[in-house]
Amino acid sequence: MESDQRFYFRRAAEERMAAQRAMTEAARQWHAQLAQQFADRASQSQQVVVAA
Repeated sequence: MESDQRFYFRRAAEERMAAQRAMTEAARQWHAQLAQQFADRASQSQQVVVAA
């Protein structure tokens, strides 16, 4: 089973790739925003693991 942190890191990478492939500026921005949100969640889940 995939950990939350690994899932968020993977999704962030996928969204960064999608941003690079996007055809329009709006799509690029949307995927970049999603990538940042997933990266933030990955960092938060890492902090929770360290604090426990």
